[in-house]
Amino acid sequence: MKNVGQIDKWLRIIVGIILLSMFFFGQGNSYAFLIFGIIALYTGLTRNCMLYKLLGINTRKDK
Repeated sequence: MKNVGQIDKWLRIIVGIILLSMFFFGQGNSYAFLIFGIIALYTGLTRNCMLYKLLGINTRKDK
């Protein structure tokens, strides 16, 4: 079940792209950027966040 709203979705996609670009184009190449970037991008694209599910949070507005 999708539990990520529209604004949350786009923020996650943007943050994911920024973190992944920091990993690929940054000097440190920290794997934390890679891991968190993939997670943010994945949850933004699928609109499903397991942490939200565990905490009972739902930012999606049902119509």
